[in-house]
Amino acid sequence: MGAVMGTFSSLQTKQRRPSKDKIEDELEMTTVCHRPEGLEQLEAQTNFTKRELQVLYRGFKNFCESMGFLGEKRYKQLQNASMYAHYLFNAFDTAQNGSVKFEDFVMALSILLRGTVHEKLRWTFNLYDINKDGYINKEEMMDIVKAIYDMMGKYTYPVLKEDAPRQHVEVFFQKMDKNKDGVVTLDEFIESCQESLNLENNIGVAGKQLF
Repeated sequence: MGAVMGTFSSLQTKQRRPSKDKIEDELEMTTVCHRPEGLEQLEAQTNFTKRELQVLYRGFKNFCESMGFLGEKRYKQLQNASMYAHYLFNAFDTAQNGSVKFEDFVMALSILLRGTVHEKLRWTFNLYDINKDGYINKEEMMDIVKAIYDMMGKYTYPVLKEDAPRQHVEVFFQKMDKNKDGVVTLDEFIESCQESLNLENNIGVAGKQLF
C-alpha cells in the first residue's frame, strides 16, 4: 500500500502523457474480474481527477489479487503483518466482506488526503469503532492503542512503559467521553477533536502575535 501512496505522490510532478494513452488506460480498467465503477463516476465521488484515478488504479492493480481486489492476507503482507494493519484493512473494507475493491480504496484515500476535517474525523472514528456499532468503548480503544504501540514501541526511546497503552486510553476517555457513560459517540469524538484543533489554532495565532 505504501507503494501505491508513493505512486500518488508522483502525480504532483508527473507530466501529462499523450492522449492516445487514454484509450489504453480505459482498457486497463476491464482486465480484471472485478471491474471498478466508471472513472467519471469515481471522479464525481472523490477529490481526484480522472487522470489521477488512472494512475492510482495502476498502482492498486499491481498489488491486488487476480480477481481485482485486495484481500486481508495480501494487505498484511504489504504492511508487515501487524495487528494495526488488520484494523486499517477493516476500515478500508466498507462492505465488511474481507476484501477491498478499488472503489473502497480510492474513496478512503480521497478522504484521508483531500477530505474536510469533518470527513477525516468520521473516517478515524470508523477505524476505532472496531465492531461498527456506532460507539468506541474502552476495549476497542485498548486494542487499537496496543496495536499502535506494538508496531511503533520498539522504535521509541526511552522504551515505553508496560502500562502506557492503558494510560493513553484513560486520557482518551477523560477527554472524549463527555457524558461519562463509558463509550464515545461520533458526535463526542468530533466535538472533542475540533476543540483540540481550535485550541491549537488559537495558540498558534497567539504565538505569532508575540513576535
